[in-house]
Amino acid sequence: MSRDTQLKDRWDKVVEILSNQFAEGEILDLDAIIYLIGVQELGNFKKNFHKDEKVNLMHIAICKLLEPYGYYEFEFFDKDGWPHYKVKEELPPLKAGEQTILMKDAIVTYFLEKELID
Repeated sequence: MSRDTQLKDRWDKVVEILSNQFAEGEILDLDAIIYLIGVQELGNFKKNFHKDEKVNLMHIAICKLLEPYGYYEFEFFDKDGWPHYKVKEELPPLKAGEQTILMKDAIVTYFLEKELID
């Protein structure tokens, strides 16, 4: 099985599981999945986040997802329990499709480590 096919199959499985669990089967998009990862990483599952908190949750997720690739490094939790990361290496300029593939690969890796998929 090619790497592209494997990534697609694993991505589809992640989308299916999360969509069924959090969206009553409605298909979640990439941004929604990134948001859910941010909530997971924060560990605060309150129902309503303000708009700026939602943006911060997505930032947390992106940092966590790209940490294994060497782009970010965890620094500390602030007094409110929010994780903070520092930039280790700037992301290279990527086209939109390349960004999507990188994020899908990072999300699949995240859920492989969490043993949600295999």
